[in-house]
Amino acid sequence: MINRTNPTPAFIAFAIFFCAFSFAQKKNADYKIHLYKTDETLTIDGIGDEATWQKAEAAKDFFMVLPMDDRKATQPSEVKMVYDDKQLYLLATFYKTPGNTYVVESLRRDFSFGGNDNFLLFMDPFNNQTTGFSFGANAYGAQWDGTMSNGGSIDLNWDSKWVSEVQSYEDKWVVEMAIPFKSIRYEKNVTEWGVNFSRLDLSTNEKSSWTPIPRQFPTASLAYTGTMVWDNPPPKQGLNYSIIPYVLGTVGNSSIEDITYDNEFKVGGDVKLGLTSSLNLDLTINPDFSQVEADRQVANLTRFELFFPERRQFFLENADLFASFGYDEIRPFFSRRIGLGVPIVAGARVSGNLNKNLRLGLMDMQTDKLDETGLPSQNFAVLSLQQKVFSRSNIGLMFVNKESLDYNSLADSLQTQYTKFNRNLGLEYNLASADNQYNGKVFMLKSFGPDSTYNGFAQGAHLEYSSRKWNWRVQQEYISENFTSEVGFVPRNNYIKLEGTVGHLFLPSSDKVVSHGPQYTGYYYFDPSMNSTDYVSILGYAVNFMDRSSLGVDVFNEYVQLLAPFDPTNTGKEELAAGTRHHWNGVYLSYNSRPKSLFTYNLTTRLGHYFSGGYRTNLNAELGYRFQPYVSLKAVLSYNNLDLPEPWYTTDFWLVGTEADITFTNKLFWNTLFQYNEQVNNFGINSRLQWRYAPASDLFLVFNNNEQLSPLEGNLWSLTLKFTYWFNR
Repeated sequence: MINRTNPTPAFIAFAIFFCAFSFAQKKNADYKIHLYKTDETLTIDGIGDEATWQKAEAAKDFFMVLPMDDRKATQPSEVKMVYDDKQLYLLATFYKTPGNTYVVESLRRDFSFGGNDNFLLFMDPFNNQTTGFSFGANAYGAQWDGTMSNGGSIDLNWDSKWVSEVQSYEDKWVVEMAIPFKSIRYEKNVTEWGVNFSRLDLSTNEKSSWTPIPRQFPTASLAYTGTMVWDNPPPKQGLNYSIIPYVLGTVGNSSIEDITYDNEFKVGGDVKLGLTSSLNLDLTINPDFSQVEADRQVANLTRFELFFPERRQFFLENADLFASFGYDEIRPFFSRRIGLGVPIVAGARVSGNLNKNLRLGLMDMQTDKLDETGLPSQNFAVLSLQQKVFSRSNIGLMFVNKESLDYNSLADSLQTQYTKFNRNLGLEYNLASADNQYNGKVFMLKSFGPDSTYNGFAQGAHLEYSSRKWNWRVQQEYISENFTSEVGFVPRNNYIKLEGTVGHLFLPSSDKVVSHGPQYTGYYYFDPSMNSTDYVSILGYAVNFMDRSSLGVDVFNEYVQLLAPFDPTNTGKEELAAGTRHHWNGVYLSYNSRPKSLFTYNLTTRLGHYFSGGYRTNLNAELGYRFQPYVSLKAVLSYNNLDLPEPWYTTDFWLVGTEADITFTNKLFWNTLFQYNEQVNNFGINSRLQWRYAPASDLFLVFNNNEQLSPLEGNLWSLTLKFTYWFNR
């Protein structure tokens, strides 16, 4: 079967092409900031009046990145850094035109980058231009921290223990930070790290960077970092461990059929142990994730499972080692498969750098059995290795194993319901050119199971190019019929996919428009005999305005041959027969308002034909209003109207989500989310009060209510009080 799809020549061609772009020197290596060690005790107050700061070297003369990247920034910025035996310190001053107002959504931690005047620090301790850490603050003191991967992606779900303070004035704002060395990972005896500083000033719509960065790339791009030069290697961390226990109590009740809810008292926690300065061991016992924010519901009119991101803290540090293998819809490992409706007993993870070029990820999780369903206890094990090659590329290896324990003691009926084991083995090459203009990937995956029906193959490759005016991407995927990934996310099997995108930007000399241009995108699916099963062709035009608002228009042409029966309303009505063919056209319209307004809105619509000669009207609005910096109100409205022939006739439904985010201080937050999904007749409330009474230590009060509406009526509610504390040495 694999020879019929002929993926091997494409695989080899991509690999050869990738290597041609892999060698080059780091672009901004000559931009340097020198750090010296201080013996002075620094007070983190956002004032920076200590003698140490008067002597520290300043990084200044920032470059403009947006709206144009061919000049220096108009808003001056200055950053200084020093260190002592325990912490890395930063003092940054951002001048502004008097009279220009600050733009801040709220004091919420890990704020939205595009909606706040902010400063971000990007650190690459291994100087490998692919991984690192980001810390930052907005103009009113809300904190930002995250891990960096894939050359510039930031995972804000990661939290670390550090402190900062901000002072705001008429003509400037100042941020001061202290980041413990124990909170980050780095290689010992190394005196040069990659570093860059980014500023967003929404009053002038200006994004700037210490080092020059082409406008098509984010300021987080590690390919364009400068160099942080230490007068001596950073201190050795010595014994580095953290103990993070929790205790919680929950009361609740359920009136939903087949769902019971018992009050509980629960104790557990995590342990973090630094095996080296760059390699960490994480242990979790009886973990609980009741404080994690609720998933945002979406209307589903697709034929496939939807993806929801991981938000549980234990799975997030170095998450790219486990989660970035493959593509969005060919993931051999998806951590949300672990603990799905079943308690996690314990888990362990070793992750980080073995040396400058080799990263390791090793995870093992144990779940409990469920007597009411017969689900056996299961073990989930993952091994990931990532070896840097050339300037910024890497070769990755992944092995995923899911094992049902005491499987042979199960009744025959349960053995047919649950799999004894499922394994995935994969190898991939990730390309990242030195200038970041070329990026790509080639990977292969093999699945194994108790018999041949679980043994399959998946493979993919892509190459992407980005310049100031041109961008294009070509991609190819193949998944065999028997490829099985029970711990992954693979919503469809038995297909070949070809994908392509090409776009061009015009950069006019205008005080109203920053850029505009066309883009074509096509997705084409085939069966293993290369017969077309579905495709989407999209031709669009986008305009980006100087005030950071944008307008987009797309026309699309879509074809679907159903491979299985499908209800086009996804509401439990009649199904269209497998093998039927459907073809339609339509248009997408979108407009995003300028982010510096107190009232913001994003509007999108989809108008066009639909299955079985029908017509679909989709209207979406995201509305926001802020009473900065304490209150941010948001509403998401989505309306679908499906006008179809009998037996469906007209089906329409709403999805409504409203959110109130109240930040009393940058340590006390109250967030309440209401969601109503008419498609699945569900109404939900998630309300979370969080008090960060000490760095990385929290008190949570969480209320959840889930209401099933007619015809499946019932209610499930719970109230949880959870206390966590971070002990460390």
